[in-house]
Amino acid sequence: MNTTVVQINKNEHINCEIKFTLSFRPLIAYLKGRLKTEQTLKVEFYRFLLEKIEREEALRNDIEVDDLAKYKDTLELIFTILTPLMANEKELYWALSTPIPNKIFFSTDSFYEFLLLHKEQKERSNMPEDENKERQQLQFIYRMILEKFYNYTSIDKNDILYAYTNPETNLTTYYNIKAYSQFIDIKYEGKIPALNFEQVAAAIQEGNEVELLQTIIPLCNFKFDGFSVITLTDVTLQHAIDGIRNALVNHTYQDEAYEHVIQALKTLTGNGRIEFGLFPFLKVNNKFVFDDEQDTQSILLNSSRKYNLQQEAFESLASEYAESPKPVFFNNLTDDKIAQFPFLDVLRKEGVRSYSFLPIYYNNQLAGILEIYSKEELEVDERLLSRLHSAMPLLGQLLQYRIEEFNAVMDEVLKDKFTALQPSVQWKFNQVVWDFLKSSKGKKKAQDIEMVTFKGLYPLFGAIDIRNSTIERNYALKEDLKIQIALLCQTLNELRVIIPLDLIDKILFNCRDWLKRIEDFISSSEEALLNEFLELEVYPMLKHIEKGHPQTSGLIQSYFESINTENGVAFENRRTLETSMQFINTAVSEYLEDAQQTLQSSYPCYFAKFRTDGVEYDIYIGQDIAPDVPFDLLYLKNIRLWQLTAMVEVARLTNSLVSQMPRALLTTQLIFIHSNPIDISFRNDERRFDVEGAYNIRYEVVKKRIDKVLVKGTDERLTQPGKIALVYFNNYEALEYREYIKYLQEQGFLQDDLETLDLEELQGVSGLKALRVGVNYMACDFFDEQWTKLKKTIKKNPEKSIKKSIKSTL
Repeated sequence: MNTTVVQINKNEHINCEIKFTLSFRPLIAYLKGRLKTEQTLKVEFYRFLLEKIEREEALRNDIEVDDLAKYKDTLELIFTILTPLMANEKELYWALSTPIPNKIFFSTDSFYEFLLLHKEQKERSNMPEDENKERQQLQFIYRMILEKFYNYTSIDKNDILYAYTNPETNLTTYYNIKAYSQFIDIKYEGKIPALNFEQVAAAIQEGNEVELLQTIIPLCNFKFDGFSVITLTDVTLQHAIDGIRNALVNHTYQDEAYEHVIQALKTLTGNGRIEFGLFPFLKVNNKFVFDDEQDTQSILLNSSRKYNLQQEAFESLASEYAESPKPVFFNNLTDDKIAQFPFLDVLRKEGVRSYSFLPIYYNNQLAGILEIYSKEELEVDERLLSRLHSAMPLLGQLLQYRIEEFNAVMDEVLKDKFTALQPSVQWKFNQVVWDFLKSSKGKKKAQDIEMVTFKGLYPLFGAIDIRNSTIERNYALKEDLKIQIALLCQTLNELRVIIPLDLIDKILFNCRDWLKRIEDFISSSEEALLNEFLELEVYPMLKHIEKGHPQTSGLIQSYFESINTENGVAFENRRTLETSMQFINTAVSEYLEDAQQTLQSSYPCYFAKFRTDGVEYDIYIGQDIAPDVPFDLLYLKNIRLWQLTAMVEVARLTNSLVSQMPRALLTTQLIFIHSNPIDISFRNDERRFDVEGAYNIRYEVVKKRIDKVLVKGTDERLTQPGKIALVYFNNYEALEYREYIKYLQEQGFLQDDLETLDLEELQGVSGLKALRVGVNYMACDFFDEQWTKLKKTIKKNPEKSIKKSIKSTL
């Protein structure tokens, strides 16, 4: 035992504010009380200690800390009474201090060495005094006061968590410091102030109880007498487990959570040389996938990406492992091990010398693996595994969170890109599902779910089409086929020199004939005939020649490389066209997606877009979409103005992309005006919305046929690049749009070339008319400024003020 006095708190402000005396008077009172109640042989021990203290005059009064070293034997007796008999003082962190923990005057050797070591390391590292120490001491004092004078015991006892980071291993050890106040008497001068305990409880919960109590109960009126007992307990293992559990609770930031967990695992093992990785098993269509484009917490995946190990190899390894998961240990990555398991080579290149992994389960399902690795030779023994055992269920839950987040992202994109379900209509689906669940309870027979229907909606249709896309496709196909047949002729001519085979001459004759016929291709059936000729006659012959005459392999393989769809020269024109079309469609889709988000803020509507050779979209708006939000026709006017303005923006956007495309393509813009409301229903079999009723179906028929309609009495297509066409039946439908066109012309967005046109009759459709107006591409800067203002106006006036905004705009 050690009697060296150690100063543990240098805060003079607290020391001056609080009156305290060091004495054994509370202990003497305690021993006298136990002598009256104790019925066992302990009573003799208590009597012996009491008599020993009372024999010493100095121990019955106020004591100076520096004088206590002379009474070491008495202090050892106190230690014996206050600690369990089986406690080993060499392993026990235990000490006695002044009543307000300020100076340690008696301690176990292990406690003293602990203080000395941490004090020296703190001085060497020039670490500042812990600013939180004063607050912790004040909390300790006030909790004693609340318990003694107000009989108020806080759930949070006088415990302090102390973290010590070893500078050599960089591992943190956690200790729970507990101060016992059983042998402290507290006196108050005057009448003790009243307290509002609800207010105190709320302050404790919020962490500002010290500030509150200092204003109500000043410490200068208190006097503390006696001594404190202080113990330290190593809680590193429990704290590491709690750290993993906290990371699970706050798993919003996945990467940060993984880092906390890995650090907690290192703390759990107590070995700074060990590193950990977490490897969740993600699946798409029941096949393992790994995202090697993102930073991960797996050393194997990161190393494989760095050294270009194929992802397919990972997927194969994971599939094999999932069939029979078990712990795998490579305590030393030797040449023999790498020869047996080649994937370990990327780890050795990263300097890893030991690599092991353990399967992690969630609800008895494999969720991933825990990697254990080191840049030194490491033996994963039973002791290490036992320390990790308590963390395994939590790790399983963490990996399951990662799997669920991955699936949620997949589902979100799936819904956004491939299904018609949107927030504006999801409420109706939720209601139908709930009604279905309620009606199905207790019924054995399967119930039919109600059809989701919206009635009385106003439709808006728009189409952005790539001009002459069919002609462009046919041209690209013809040019590629010419190249392909020309290369085939060249290959056959060179083969004829090597191998005198009459069949080659016959095939060569057919190829020259196909070169002439390609110019007149007008249907896909002719392309099919050519492919049949190539697949059934040419390619079998080439493969037979290559097999029988190895010297021709290079020549024949060169031809097959030229017809590779991804990079072959015979597909270059089609790839170029597809890239340009994809360029336009992606840009238009992204623009419409962003723009409709602003539109939704004015009044909820259903917005669905579809990919064709361009992009088409349907918009439905009406009271049935949002029953709780009053609908007004002004919202319809607003969305029609938005549609026309958006078409202007789309026309400008696609025109600006022309110079960036590998093949220049132009777009046409079409709007179909339909003033009468219609009903739509969700088709469960086709998983999309469709119109209801014979009259409403006519609307769908017109939509599908007007994209190629001609101006009456001419061969001219209605839709033209650089123009917006608006198709309608009745003149009153056009009046509203004329006002919008006039407004945009005055703003400089549209040209002053408005046309009113009659259209040729379509199958089953007659009486169509159209407005057509040119887009002013020259007003770019002005347009950007005005369009930004218009979008802000729409976004800032979603409810009552939207009416005023639309009226002022028009």
